[in-house]
Amino acid sequence: MSVTPTVQLATSDEEIVACHPVMHELRPHIDEQEFASRVRAQEQVNDFQLAYVRSQDLVVAVAGFRIGYNLAWGHYLYVDDLVTRTTHRSQGFGAMLLRWLHDFAREAGCEQVHLDSALQRKGAHQFYERHGMPNTSLHFDSVIRSNSA
Repeated sequence: MSVTPTVQLATSDEEIVACHPVMHELRPHIDEQEFASRVRAQEQVNDFQLAYVRSQDLVVAVAGFRIGYNLAWGHYLYVDDLVTRTTHRSQGFGAMLLRWLHDFAREAGCEQVHLDSALQRKGAHQFYERHGMPNTSLHFDSVIRSNSA
């Protein structure tokens, strides 16, 4: 049993499935089977990786991320998802994972770390700002509907 919390990359199916209960708090529309399938598909399409914090043999925080390169940001790490188990918030696990992501980005030669956070997630915004990530932009999107609908 792990006494000291550790950050690890989820590489096995078992590790990915163990991350689902935490990710489900952020993405409740994705069941366990679909979660594992989406993680594996994203690994193939855009080198997606899943990192998690394990404390006392329980996954308590999870982040999905990828490395990219574009005109605006250069070489960057993008955090698709970051969530801490509700029962374990404000205990330093999210901060530990965010520090780990910044270290990973630095080691990968990234110049920046980016993420989006839904407008209603005020607590998350405060968390990111406390950890050196000010709100610098807005994200816009639209749903593409099939012509056959």
